Amino acid sequence: MGTKESEPAVNRPPRMSDVAKLAGVGTMTVSRVLSGSVRVSEETSKRVYDAITALNYRPNEVARALRDQRSHQIGIIVPNLMDPFFAICAQTASVVAKEHAYSVIIATADEDVDIEYDEAVRMLRRQVEGFVIIPAAGGVSRISGTEFNRTPIVTLDRPIENGSFDSVVVENKFGAQLGVNHLIQHGHSNIVFFGLSRGLYTIKARFEGYREAMKKAALKQEACFGNATQAEMLVTLRAVLDRKNPPTAIFCSNNLLTRNAIHALSSLKVRIPEQVALVGFDDFETANILSPAVTVVRQPITDMARMGANILFSRLLNGDTADRGKRIVLPVELVIRESCGLRHKIMTQRRLEDPEGLLVQP
Repeated sequence: MGTKESEPAVNRPPRMSDVAKLAGVGTMTVSRVLSGSVRVSEETSKRVYDAITALNYRPNEVARALRDQRSHQIGIIVPNLMDPFFAICAQTASVVAKEHAYSVIIATADEDVDIEYDEAVRMLRRQVEGFVIIPAAGGVSRISGTEFNRTPIVTLDRPIENGSFDSVVVENKFGAQLGVNHLIQHGHSNIVFFGLSRGLYTIKARFEGYREAMKKAALKQEACFGNATQAEMLVTLRAVLDRKNPPTAIFCSNNLLTRNAIHALSSLKVRIPEQVALVGFDDFETANILSPAVTVVRQPITDMARMGANILFSRLLNGDTADRGKRIVLPVELVIRESCGLRHKIMTQRRLEDPEGLLVQP
């Protein structure tokens, strides 16, 4: 028994030809209505969309990608999704992609440049049109290879040095100066810097900010690197605080180290800020509800990710090729809470005419 002329064959999904037959138009007209590439009359468009609804037709996106040479997909690669910073960046870039009717493929590199490269190559094979990447810290990036020359790439947080990629970063050095000077203003002179890795772009810049603030105040510098786990931080802090002249303050250069330090100090029964003051770089979800609430240098995570994704789509959709490789630097702010010991109410701000000064005003 044959099918009705206006209905698709049984046991197969409806095709564009079925839509065209039901709407009384050619398949090219259906294609033009769906793509918006050529103006079609309102009456014809309505007939096509009515037929699409009646048949529950779903366009074949793979076929469309081959035809249009556009996959309407971007790739997002971050070191991991356990760190809230990376997760927020991936989520924000994904939201921007949806606003442009694009889907995303998300992968993690585990701070390994080889994994990062392999994931990026896999995405290229799936015809992604561009990338938003937080580069892996474990070596020199391989994303700058020739296979990526024709694909727009925007990096967040960590630029790829000597690459021609757009990047969005924050005032890492200044932010560290801001936090360390806040401790100095509270009378602390023995301040230890905690960093994950000397080679990581953000930590290196923040360490330089710490060093300049300490040097300007004629104070002795001390740094501890590593301590990526709570167990490692506990061992390090126990050794540091058991010294004859232990530090009275610590500056943690990212939210992971700040959280590890809080756990370790709690285990050691060390009171914040009475025994040790604390400032961290990066705000985090529970920083304002801990007791005491944690003073932090806050960076605009969602603004950074949204700006980076918008730059990518400007390149993709508008053919914008101007100023490739530009670096945008976003401001940070000091959020003053209670972990430094508020001897009096302090407000800090940055003045444009004082780029090196770290202003503390009553």
